[in-house]
This record gives sequence, C-alpha cells and structure tokens, in this order.
Amino acid sequence: QVQLVESGGGLVQTGDSLRLSCAASGRTRSSDAMGWFRQAPGKEREFVAGIRWSTGYTLYADSVKGRFTISRDNAENTVYLQMNILKPMDTAVYYCAAHWRLTMQQNEYTFWGQGTQVTVSS
Repeated sequence: QVQLVESGGGLVQTGDSLRLSCAASGRTRSSDAMGWFRQAPGKEREFVAGIRWSTGYTLYADSVKGRFTISRDNAENTVYLQMNILKPMDTAVYYCAAHWRLTMQQNEYTFWGQGTQVTVSS
C-alpha cells in the first residue's frame, strides 16, 4: 500500500502561483511514477503532469505546458506541482496518484490521495 497526502491548495487570483505537495509513504518503491490529476465540477478527471521517481522524466498535459512544473524530492518522498500564471480554467480538485509506470491514463493508477482544492478567481 502507498499512502498519498496532498497539500497546498487554496484560493488565488488569475495570474498568481501556487505549489502543491504530495507526500508519499508506505511501499513507495513499488510505484516509480507519480501523477497529478485534476477534476473540475461537472467534468471528468484529467491528467495534468507526471514524473518518474527513478529518472525524473516528466510528462505534461498540453493545457499546462510552460505554466506548471512537476518535481520530486526523493529523500523526502514528496512530489511537487508548481503552478504559475494560474487561470480560472485551472480551478479543480487536484489529486496525486501513484503507479508502477508513468502514464496519462488515470484508470491505471493504483493509489490516490484525497485531493486538494484549487480555486482561481477572475
């Protein structure tokens, strides 16, 4: 089992920045990939960004490229999502998830956090 706890969400204005954290514990060595997903009201959950613990290889959704940066701290078992130039369309509950391989497909991820709300006002 892998336990994931997100933090860092909040209410910000358009153009502001926010950094989300996802602390992983448990059998983390079985999950080489961490993904960030988000779900806006009335919409399906979508992939945002992902990273591999072992290599640092990253993957981004087109909608966040150039604005969001995913990173990891292997010593702290923590993954971060730096979100810059935030827009109202970024408003959603953000989840981190763990899987043995990096993929954009949410239904492949085995372990999920409880989510953290990000609200961007216009």
